[in-house]
Amino acid sequence: MLPKYDYDVIGVGFGPANIALAIGLAELENKMSCLFLEKNKGPSWQSNMLLPHSDIQNHPLRDLVTPRNPRSRFTFTNFLHEKGRLFEHLNLGMKFPFRTEYEQYVKWVAECFDDIVNYNTEVTEIRAVLDEHNSVPHYRVMTRGNECFTAKNIVVAPGRTPYIPMVFQDHKDDRIAHLTHYLPVLNRLNNSGELKHIVVVGGSQSAVEIALHLSDELPLTNISLVTRNYGLRMKDVSPFTGEVYFPEFVNRFFSADSNEKERLKRELHHTNYSSSDVDVLDELYQKMYLQKINGEQRLKLVNRAEIDSINCNESDITLNIISKHPNEMMRLQADFVICATGFTDLGVGEGKETHPNILDGLVSNFDFNDEGFLDVNLDYSLKPNKRSHSLGMCFLNGLCESSHGMGDAGSFSLLSLRAESIISAIISNDMPARGFSGNSAKIG
Repeated sequence: MLPKYDYDVIGVGFGPANIALAIGLAELENKMSCLFLEKNKGPSWQSNMLLPHSDIQNHPLRDLVTPRNPRSRFTFTNFLHEKGRLFEHLNLGMKFPFRTEYEQYVKWVAECFDDIVNYNTEVTEIRAVLDEHNSVPHYRVMTRGNECFTAKNIVVAPGRTPYIPMVFQDHKDDRIAHLTHYLPVLNRLNNSGELKHIVVVGGSQSAVEIALHLSDELPLTNISLVTRNYGLRMKDVSPFTGEVYFPEFVNRFFSADSNEKERLKRELHHTNYSSSDVDVLDELYQKMYLQKINGEQRLKLVNRAEIDSINCNESDITLNIISKHPNEMMRLQADFVICATGFTDLGVGEGKETHPNILDGLVSNFDFNDEGFLDVNLDYSLKPNKRSHSLGMCFLNGLCESSHGMGDAGSFSLLSLRAESIISAIISNDMPARGFSGNSAKIG
Protein backbone atom coordinates (compact mmCIF):
# COMPACT_ATOMS: atom_id res chain seq x y z
CA MET A 1 0.00 0.00 0.00
CA LEU A 2 1.59 3.29 -1.10
CA PRO A 3 1.31 6.54 0.87
CA LYS A 4 -1.19 9.00 -0.56
CA TYR A 5 -0.16 12.06 1.41
CA ASP A 6 1.99 15.05 0.42
CA TYR A 7 4.20 15.52 3.48
CA ASP A 8 5.57 13.69 6.47
CA VAL A 9 4.70 16.71 8.64
CA ILE A 10 2.43 19.72 8.23
CA GLY A 11 2.71 22.48 10.82
CA VAL A 12 -0.30 24.73 11.35
CA GLY A 13 1.03 28.15 12.29
CA PHE A 14 4.56 29.51 11.98
CA GLY A 15 5.15 31.43 15.16
CA PRO A 16 8.06 30.70 17.53
CA ALA A 17 6.83 27.21 18.51
CA ASN A 18 6.75 25.87 14.96
CA ILE A 19 9.81 27.87 13.93
CA ALA A 20 11.71 25.93 16.61
CA LEU A 21 10.22 22.76 15.11
CA ALA A 22 11.37 23.76 11.62
CA ILE A 23 14.92 24.26 12.92
CA GLY A 24 14.87 20.81 14.51
CA LEU A 25 13.60 19.18 11.32
CA ALA A 26 16.24 20.99 9.25
CA GLU A 27 18.98 19.74 11.57
CA LEU A 28 17.93 16.09 11.25
CA GLU A 29 20.44 13.87 9.49
CA ASN A 30 17.60 11.96 7.82
CA LYS A 31 15.27 14.63 6.44
CA MET A 32 11.48 14.62 6.51
CA SER A 33 9.28 16.42 4.02
CA CYS A 34 7.40 19.24 5.74
CA LEU A 35 5.24 22.28 5.10
CA PHE A 36 4.07 25.07 7.40
CA LEU A 37 0.88 27.05 6.86
CA GLU A 38 0.66 30.54 8.36
CA LYS A 39 -2.31 32.93 8.13
CA ASN A 40 -0.21 36.11 8.45
CA LYS A 41 1.29 37.72 5.35
CA GLY A 42 4.85 37.18 6.54
CA PRO A 43 6.94 36.29 9.58
CA SER A 44 6.15 38.24 12.74
CA TRP A 45 6.12 37.96 16.52
CA GLN A 46 3.83 39.98 18.79
CA SER A 47 3.77 42.70 16.17
CA ASN A 48 0.73 44.37 17.75
CA MET A 49 2.47 44.66 21.13
CA LEU A 50 5.92 45.97 20.14
CA LEU A 51 5.90 48.98 22.43
CA PRO A 52 8.91 51.33 22.64
CA HIS A 53 11.52 50.25 25.21
CA SER A 54 9.62 47.08 26.21
CA ASP A 55 11.78 44.03 26.75
CA ILE A 56 11.32 40.28 26.64
CA GLN A 57 10.82 38.35 29.86
CA ASN A 58 13.03 35.32 29.35
CA HIS A 59 16.81 34.92 29.24
CA PRO A 60 17.90 35.59 25.63
CA LEU A 61 19.76 32.29 25.44
CA ARG A 62 16.46 30.50 25.97
CA ASP A 63 15.84 31.20 22.33
CA LEU A 64 14.52 29.10 19.45
CA VAL A 65 17.34 26.55 19.54
CA THR A 66 20.14 27.10 22.11
CA PRO A 67 18.85 24.79 24.92
CA ARG A 68 18.66 21.96 22.38
CA ASN A 69 21.65 22.74 20.17
CA PRO A 70 23.89 25.65 21.25
CA ARG A 71 26.08 25.08 18.16
CA SER A 72 23.23 25.84 15.77
CA ARG A 73 23.50 28.75 13.34
CA PHE A 74 20.01 29.82 14.43
CA THR A 75 20.95 31.01 17.94
CA PHE A 76 20.24 34.55 19.14
CA THR A 77 23.99 35.00 19.66
CA ASN A 78 24.70 34.14 16.02
CA PHE A 79 21.91 36.49 14.92
CA LEU A 80 23.67 39.34 16.74
CA HIS A 81 26.99 38.29 15.22
CA GLU A 82 25.63 38.19 11.67
CA LYS A 83 23.94 41.56 12.14
CA GLY A 84 27.21 43.08 13.39
CA ARG A 85 25.72 44.03 16.76
CA LEU A 86 27.17 41.44 19.14
CA PHE A 87 29.62 43.70 20.99
CA GLU A 88 27.20 46.65 21.07
CA HIS A 89 24.50 44.37 22.50
CA LEU A 90 26.85 42.99 25.14
CA ASN A 91 27.86 46.56 26.00
CA LEU A 92 24.25 47.51 26.76
CA GLY A 93 24.38 45.69 30.09
CA MET A 94 20.70 44.75 29.73
CA LYS A 95 19.49 41.55 31.36
CA PHE A 96 16.70 41.17 28.78
CA PRO A 97 16.85 42.36 25.15
CA PHE A 98 14.40 44.82 23.66
CA ARG A 99 11.29 43.13 22.35
CA THR A 100 11.80 44.79 18.96
CA GLU A 101 15.24 43.21 18.65
CA TYR A 102 13.93 39.78 19.61
CA GLU A 103 11.21 40.11 16.99
CA GLN A 104 13.95 40.82 14.45
CA TYR A 105 15.66 37.63 15.58
CA VAL A 106 12.48 35.57 15.20
CA LYS A 107 11.86 37.01 11.73
CA TRP A 108 15.51 36.45 10.73
CA VAL A 109 15.20 32.76 11.57
CA ALA A 110 11.76 32.43 9.96
CA GLU A 111 13.00 33.90 6.69
CA CYS A 112 15.53 31.06 6.44
CA PHE A 113 12.57 28.70 5.94
CA ASP A 114 10.60 30.63 3.32
CA ASP A 115 10.78 27.65 0.97
CA ILE A 116 8.70 25.45 3.32
CA VAL A 117 6.20 28.06 4.55
CA ASN A 118 3.00 29.18 2.83
CA TYR A 119 2.14 32.61 4.25
CA ASN A 120 -1.25 34.29 3.89
CA THR A 121 -2.72 30.79 4.19
CA GLU A 122 -5.36 30.39 6.87
CA VAL A 123 -6.23 26.83 7.83
CA THR A 124 -9.98 26.40 8.19
CA GLU A 125 -10.32 22.67 8.78
CA ILE A 126 -8.30 19.55 9.55
CA ARG A 127 -9.81 16.13 8.91
CA ALA A 128 -8.65 12.57 9.38
CA VAL A 129 -8.70 10.39 6.24
CA LEU A 130 -9.12 6.79 7.38
CA ASP A 131 -10.99 4.93 4.66
CA GLU A 132 -9.93 6.11 1.20
CA HIS A 133 -9.17 3.22 -1.19
CA ASN A 134 -5.51 2.20 -1.43
CA SER A 135 -4.36 4.88 1.02
CA VAL A 136 -2.70 4.88 4.41
CA PRO A 137 -4.50 6.95 7.08
CA HIS A 138 -3.46 10.61 6.98
CA TYR A 139 -4.62 14.17 7.67
CA ARG A 140 -6.27 16.50 5.17
CA VAL A 141 -5.78 20.23 5.76
CA MET A 142 -8.11 22.73 4.08
CA THR A 143 -7.46 26.47 3.76
CA ARG A 144 -9.63 29.53 3.29
CA GLY A 145 -8.38 29.67 -0.30
CA ASN A 146 -9.80 26.16 -0.92
CA GLU A 147 -6.34 24.60 -1.06
CA CYS A 148 -5.90 21.06 0.20
CA PHE A 149 -2.73 19.61 1.71
CA THR A 150 -2.20 16.17 3.21
CA ALA A 151 0.28 14.79 5.71
CA LYS A 152 0.96 11.77 7.83
CA ASN A 153 1.59 13.90 10.96
CA ILE A 154 0.20 17.25 12.09
CA VAL A 155 1.70 19.79 14.52
CA VAL A 156 -0.82 22.42 15.58
CA ALA A 157 0.65 25.71 16.83
CA PRO A 158 -1.73 28.57 15.99
CA GLY A 159 -1.03 30.38 19.26
CA ARG A 160 -3.32 30.42 22.25
CA THR A 161 -6.85 31.76 21.97
CA PRO A 162 -7.27 35.32 23.31
CA TYR A 163 -9.46 35.34 26.40
CA ILE A 164 -12.28 37.88 26.49
CA PRO A 165 -14.18 37.89 29.84
CA MET A 166 -17.76 36.66 29.57
CA VAL A 167 -19.16 40.07 30.48
CA PHE A 168 -17.80 41.37 27.14
CA GLN A 169 -18.46 38.33 24.96
CA ASP A 170 -22.09 39.16 24.09
CA HIS A 171 -21.12 42.59 22.81
CA LYS A 172 -19.65 42.53 19.29
CA ASP A 173 -18.34 46.06 19.35
CA ASP A 174 -15.14 47.23 17.66
CA ARG A 175 -14.58 49.58 20.61
CA ILE A 176 -13.76 46.50 22.72
CA ALA A 177 -10.47 44.84 21.77
CA HIS A 178 -8.04 42.26 23.11
CA LEU A 179 -4.44 43.25 23.77
CA THR A 180 -3.32 41.22 20.73
CA HIS A 181 -4.86 43.98 18.58
CA TYR A 182 -3.51 46.85 20.65
CA LEU A 183 -1.37 48.82 18.18
CA PRO A 184 -3.94 48.69 15.33
CA VAL A 185 -6.55 49.83 17.86
CA LEU A 186 -4.29 52.69 18.93
CA ASN A 187 -3.93 53.81 15.31
CA ARG A 188 -7.71 53.80 15.06
CA LEU A 189 -7.97 55.78 18.30
CA ASN A 190 -5.59 58.42 16.99
CA ASN A 191 -7.87 58.90 13.96
CA SER A 192 -11.19 58.82 15.79
CA GLY A 193 -11.31 62.35 17.11
CA GLU A 194 -11.43 63.51 20.72
CA LEU A 195 -11.18 60.70 23.29
CA LYS A 196 -12.23 61.36 26.86
CA HIS A 197 -11.67 58.00 28.54
CA ILE A 198 -10.05 54.63 27.78
CA VAL A 199 -10.32 51.65 30.11
CA VAL A 200 -7.68 48.92 30.29
CA VAL A 201 -8.91 45.74 32.00
CA GLY A 202 -6.40 43.44 33.70
CA GLY A 203 -3.57 43.24 36.20
CA SER A 204 -0.81 41.79 34.03
CA GLN A 205 2.47 43.16 32.68
CA SER A 206 0.72 43.82 29.37
CA ALA A 207 -2.04 45.77 31.10
CA VAL A 208 0.47 48.03 32.84
CA GLU A 209 2.53 48.51 29.66
CA ILE A 210 -0.57 49.41 27.65
CA ALA A 211 -1.80 51.90 30.29
CA LEU A 212 1.61 53.59 30.32
CA HIS A 213 1.82 53.66 26.54
CA LEU A 214 -1.68 55.12 26.17
CA SER A 215 -0.82 57.79 28.71
CA ASP A 216 2.24 58.76 26.66
CA GLU A 217 0.49 58.65 23.29
CA LEU A 218 -2.76 60.31 24.42
CA PRO A 219 -1.71 62.68 27.23
CA LEU A 220 -5.04 64.53 27.30
CA THR A 221 -7.14 61.34 27.60
CA ASN A 222 -8.15 59.80 30.92
CA ILE A 223 -6.83 56.25 31.31
CA SER A 224 -8.29 53.84 33.90
CA LEU A 225 -6.60 50.54 34.69
CA VAL A 226 -9.26 48.25 36.18
CA THR A 227 -8.18 45.24 38.22
CA ARG A 228 -9.96 42.93 40.67
CA ASN A 229 -6.89 42.89 42.94
CA TYR A 230 -6.10 45.37 45.71
CA GLY A 231 -2.82 46.33 44.12
CA LEU A 232 -0.72 45.49 41.10
CA ARG A 233 1.52 42.58 42.03
CA MET A 234 5.21 42.17 41.38
CA LYS A 235 6.16 39.14 39.31
CA ASP A 236 7.70 36.25 41.20
CA VAL A 237 11.21 36.16 39.71
CA SER A 238 12.87 34.08 42.40
CA PRO A 239 15.39 31.68 40.83
CA PHE A 240 13.77 28.92 42.84
CA THR A 241 10.32 29.41 41.30
CA GLY A 242 12.06 30.03 37.99
CA GLU A 243 12.77 26.31 37.90
CA VAL A 244 9.21 25.84 36.61
CA TYR A 245 10.83 26.57 33.23
CA PHE A 246 13.23 23.64 33.57
CA PRO A 247 12.54 20.49 31.52
CA GLU A 248 12.56 18.46 34.75
CA PHE A 249 9.55 20.40 36.00
CA VAL A 250 7.56 19.43 32.91
CA ASN A 251 7.93 15.76 33.83
CA ARG A 252 7.02 16.44 37.47
CA PHE A 253 3.96 18.48 36.56
CA PHE A 254 2.77 16.05 33.92
CA SER A 255 2.94 13.09 36.31
CA ALA A 256 1.09 14.92 39.13
CA ASP A 257 -2.57 14.14 39.81
CA SER A 258 -5.24 16.78 39.14
CA ASN A 259 -5.28 18.06 42.74
CA GLU A 260 -1.51 18.53 42.78
CA LYS A 261 -1.63 20.25 39.38
CA GLU A 262 -4.19 22.74 40.69
CA ARG A 263 -2.12 23.38 43.81
CA LEU A 264 0.98 24.04 41.73
CA LYS A 265 -0.94 26.36 39.40
CA ARG A 266 -2.18 28.45 42.35
CA GLU A 267 1.24 28.54 43.98
CA LEU A 268 3.08 29.51 40.80
CA HIS A 269 0.45 31.81 39.29
CA HIS A 270 2.45 34.99 39.78
CA THR A 271 5.50 33.72 37.94
CA ASN A 272 3.59 34.53 34.74
CA TYR A 273 0.08 35.88 35.38
CA SER A 274 -1.57 38.90 37.04
CA SER A 275 1.83 40.37 37.84
CA SER A 276 4.46 42.69 36.39
CA ASP A 277 8.16 43.41 36.48
CA VAL A 278 9.23 45.93 39.09
CA ASP A 279 10.48 48.48 36.53
CA VAL A 280 7.06 48.98 34.90
CA LEU A 281 5.30 49.04 38.29
CA ASP A 282 7.68 51.76 39.49
CA GLU A 283 7.18 53.71 36.27
CA LEU A 284 3.40 53.54 36.63
CA TYR A 285 3.40 54.56 40.30
CA GLN A 286 5.82 57.44 39.68
CA LYS A 287 3.79 58.70 36.74
CA MET A 288 0.55 58.62 38.72
CA TYR A 289 2.27 60.41 41.62
CA LEU A 290 3.74 63.09 39.36
CA GLN A 291 0.29 63.72 37.85
CA LYS A 292 -1.12 64.10 41.35
CA ILE A 293 1.58 66.65 42.21
CA ASN A 294 0.70 68.60 39.09
CA GLY A 295 -3.05 68.37 39.75
CA GLU A 296 -3.83 66.53 36.51
CA GLN A 297 -4.67 62.96 37.50
CA ARG A 298 -5.48 61.37 34.13
CA LEU A 299 -3.94 57.93 34.77
CA LYS A 300 -5.80 56.04 37.50
CA LEU A 301 -5.89 52.59 39.05
CA VAL A 302 -9.38 51.26 39.80
CA ASN A 303 -8.69 48.37 42.16
CA ARG A 304 -10.83 45.76 43.94
CA ALA A 305 -13.22 46.06 41.02
CA GLU A 306 -15.44 43.44 39.37
CA ILE A 307 -17.11 44.39 36.09
CA ASP A 308 -20.72 43.32 36.59
CA SER A 309 -22.20 44.34 33.23
CA ILE A 310 -21.69 46.72 30.32
CA ASN A 311 -23.93 48.80 28.12
CA CYS A 312 -22.90 49.86 24.63
CA ASN A 313 -24.47 52.81 22.86
CA GLU A 314 -23.43 55.13 20.07
CA SER A 315 -21.62 57.60 22.27
CA ASP A 316 -19.72 55.33 24.68
CA ILE A 317 -19.48 52.10 26.64
CA THR A 318 -20.68 52.09 30.25
CA LEU A 319 -19.00 49.63 32.60
CA ASN A 320 -21.05 48.84 35.69
CA ILE A 321 -18.50 47.94 38.34
CA ILE A 322 -18.90 46.42 41.78
CA SER A 323 -16.25 48.05 43.92
CA LYS A 324 -15.19 45.98 46.94
CA HIS A 325 -13.32 48.85 48.58
CA PRO A 326 -15.63 50.45 49.53
CA ASN A 327 -18.47 48.03 48.79
CA GLU A 328 -20.52 49.98 46.25
CA MET A 329 -21.56 50.13 42.61
CA MET A 330 -19.74 52.55 40.34
CA ARG A 331 -19.90 53.37 36.62
CA LEU A 332 -17.17 54.14 34.15
CA GLN A 333 -18.00 55.61 30.76
CA ALA A 334 -15.36 54.78 28.16
CA ASP A 335 -14.72 55.50 24.52
CA PHE A 336 -12.68 52.29 24.19
CA VAL A 337 -11.93 49.21 26.28
CA ILE A 338 -8.71 47.18 25.97
CA CYS A 339 -8.91 43.68 27.48
CA ALA A 340 -5.43 42.77 28.72
CA THR A 341 -6.92 39.55 30.02
CA GLY A 342 -4.59 36.86 28.73
CA PHE A 343 -5.37 33.65 26.91
CA THR A 344 -7.42 30.50 27.33
CA ASP A 345 -5.99 27.16 28.37
CA LEU A 346 -7.20 23.62 27.80
CA GLY A 347 -9.85 22.85 30.39
CA VAL A 348 -13.49 23.27 31.27
CA GLY A 349 -15.10 26.47 32.57
CA GLU A 350 -14.47 30.22 32.43
CA GLY A 351 -11.29 31.06 30.58
CA LYS A 352 -10.87 27.49 29.31
CA GLU A 353 -11.49 25.58 26.10
CA THR A 354 -11.89 21.82 25.70
CA HIS A 355 -9.88 21.96 22.48
CA PRO A 356 -8.55 24.60 20.07
CA ASN A 357 -11.23 25.59 17.56
CA ILE A 358 -8.95 24.65 14.66
CA LEU A 359 -9.45 21.00 15.70
CA ASP A 360 -13.27 21.06 15.49
CA GLY A 361 -13.26 18.64 12.55
CA LEU A 362 -10.67 16.35 14.10
CA VAL A 363 -11.37 15.96 17.83
CA SER A 364 -13.75 13.03 17.34
CA ASN A 365 -10.65 10.96 16.51
CA PHE A 366 -9.00 11.57 19.89
CA ASP A 367 -9.65 10.83 23.55
CA PHE A 368 -10.75 13.36 26.15
CA ASN A 369 -9.70 12.99 29.77
CA ASP A 370 -11.99 12.54 32.77
CA GLU A 371 -12.19 16.32 33.22
CA GLY A 372 -13.65 16.74 29.73
CA PHE A 373 -10.84 18.19 27.60
CA LEU A 374 -8.31 16.75 25.17
CA ASP A 375 -5.99 14.14 26.62
CA VAL A 376 -2.35 14.92 25.81
CA ASN A 377 0.68 12.64 26.09
CA LEU A 378 4.03 13.68 27.58
CA ASP A 379 5.43 14.07 24.03
CA TYR A 380 2.61 16.59 23.26
CA SER A 381 0.72 14.18 21.01
CA LEU A 382 -3.01 13.56 21.32
CA LYS A 383 -4.29 10.11 22.23
CA PRO A 384 -6.18 8.55 19.29
CA ASN A 385 -9.33 6.59 20.06
CA LYS A 386 -9.81 2.98 18.96
CA ARG A 387 -11.14 3.73 15.48
CA SER A 388 -8.25 6.12 14.79
CA HIS A 389 -5.34 4.09 16.14
CA SER A 390 -3.76 3.81 12.67
CA LEU A 391 -3.56 7.59 12.19
CA GLY A 392 -0.25 9.39 12.24
CA MET A 393 0.47 11.66 15.18
CA CYS A 394 -1.22 14.98 15.99
CA PHE A 395 0.66 17.33 18.33
CA LEU A 396 -0.25 20.49 20.23
CA ASN A 397 2.81 22.74 20.19
CA GLY A 398 2.60 25.44 22.85
CA LEU A 399 -1.00 24.80 23.91
CA CYS A 400 -0.52 22.39 26.83
CA GLU A 401 -0.08 24.46 29.98
CA SER A 402 -2.86 22.49 31.70
CA SER A 403 -0.96 19.22 31.26
CA HIS A 404 2.69 20.32 31.03
CA GLY A 405 2.92 23.42 33.23
CA MET A 406 4.22 26.97 32.86
CA GLY A 407 6.73 26.05 30.15
CA ASP A 408 3.78 25.97 27.73
CA ALA A 409 2.46 29.36 28.83
CA GLY A 410 3.81 31.37 25.91
CA SER A 411 7.40 31.37 27.17
CA PHE A 412 10.40 30.78 24.91
CA SER A 413 12.12 28.80 27.67
CA LEU A 414 11.25 25.29 26.48
CA LEU A 415 10.43 25.85 22.79
CA SER A 416 13.47 24.05 21.45
CA LEU A 417 13.21 21.10 23.83
CA ARG A 418 9.51 20.73 23.09
CA ALA A 419 10.33 20.62 19.38
CA GLU A 420 12.89 17.92 20.10
CA SER A 421 10.27 15.84 21.95
CA ILE A 422 7.83 16.16 19.04
CA ILE A 423 10.43 15.24 16.42
CA SER A 424 11.66 12.29 18.48
CA ALA A 425 8.10 11.01 18.82
CA ILE A 426 7.53 11.24 15.06
CA ILE A 427 10.79 9.43 14.36
CA SER A 428 10.00 6.67 16.87
CA ASN A 429 6.58 6.19 15.34
CA ASP A 430 7.87 6.25 11.75
CA MET A 431 11.20 4.46 12.22
CA PRO A 432 10.19 1.03 10.85
CA ALA A 433 8.47 2.49 7.78
CA ARG A 434 11.18 5.05 6.90
CA GLY A 435 14.24 3.00 7.75
CA PHE A 436 15.55 5.39 10.37
CA SER A 437 18.53 4.22 12.36
CA GLY A 438 19.49 5.53 15.77
CA ASN A 439 22.25 7.71 14.25
CA SER A 440 20.16 9.06 11.37
CA ALA A 441 17.46 10.11 13.79
CA LYS A 442 19.86 12.37 15.67
CA ILE A 443 18.93 16.06 15.81
CA GLY A 444 21.62 18.72 15.64
